[in-house]
Amino acid sequence: MPQAVISATGLFTPEQSISNAELVAAYNAWAEGWNAENAEAIAAGELELKTPSSEAFIEKASGIQSRFVMDKSGIIDPERMLPHLPARGDDELSILAEMAVKAAQDAIQAWGKPVSEIGAVICAASNMQRPYPAMAIEVQQALGIEGFAFDMNVACSSATFGIKTAADFVASGSVKAVLMVNPEICSAHLNFKDRDSHFIFGDVATAVIIEAEDQAGPGGWDILGTKLKTSFSNNIRNNFGFLNRAALPTGAHEPVSSDGLSDKMFVQQGRKVFKEVVPMVSEMILDHAAELNLDPHGLKRMWLHQANINMNTLIGKKVLGREPEPEENVIILDDYANTSSAGSIIAFHLKHDGFAPCDVGLICSFGAGYSAGTVFVQKRP
Repeated sequence: MPQAVISATGLFTPEQSISNAELVAAYNAWAEGWNAENAEAIAAGELELKTPSSEAFIEKASGIQSRFVMDKSGIIDPERMLPHLPARGDDELSILAEMAVKAAQDAIQAWGKPVSEIGAVICAASNMQRPYPAMAIEVQQALGIEGFAFDMNVACSSATFGIKTAADFVASGSVKAVLMVNPEICSAHLNFKDRDSHFIFGDVATAVIIEAEDQAGPGGWDILGTKLKTSFSNNIRNNFGFLNRAALPTGAHEPVSSDGLSDKMFVQQGRKVFKEVVPMVSEMILDHAAELNLDPHGLKRMWLHQANINMNTLIGKKVLGREPEPEENVIILDDYANTSSAGSIIAFHLKHDGFAPCDVGLICSFGAGYSAGTVFVQKRP
């Protein structure tokens, strides 16, 4: 069976960004107003005082310094605290498809081949804006690609699950090449009124082209092996279709009761996630490396899911058996924040220089589900 190759990647980065200072100022202004409005209930012990956020707290907890977003004004408005993402007509290109198309065009340009050689499109992301028609089919139409397309959602692991699926299609001979895209508007499902998580996510889109080895040109990356794992957990959860909330008009009342909206957004038990996911992912990487007869200590580079600096550092240390050098364990959290499925692909796209033929690296994701995926790649001549 033909071996699969990662031949090209692409990236779309929104023009707008929010610094920690701006985000903290917005949150603290909202919290101060909320505390004043609920002063009597707080004094009576019926509600808890909202404590302020800070730049130091955010950076220590996550390593994040800023994040790119599709709409800045709504997020940093203390009267709104969510992005403005107006609904588009059914005959207009949807916002996630638009982002995915831009990332795909970047990848296709780097690839240098016609889209007629692509036989399938996979849209693998955490936060689809609708159940159907599939975002992937809309992207397929916008790019003029024949064949078939479908969506898949495995939260932050969606990209590695997408690469695995694409590689299997190529290996089976179903298609010559697959376009896999990861559009993420994470800011629209984040509760910016939650001090413990208001800083986590950013928006972005990535794209990967996977094709058969016998038609791939020079360069690129041989996929040495892929492995997937899931284990159910409620410690990271999202119970709501985010664009319904993000489309609320300015000033609209947002319910906060148990049957309202605030408790339907992204929530996580951060300490439990850290304690359970780090060993799960580290062991999975080491086991997969052993199955492939690879020395994990000899990895040239790791492009991990950009969860937070502490998780990534500890996983890197467990895999390499020592403290990783900065160039060995790529971190792009400081500029991009957590971008869910796209994080490991951004890291791979931006930081893949310096590889000689036969050098080996690892693309790895982990997140809600729990889910995790490992993709070992080797630089081609």
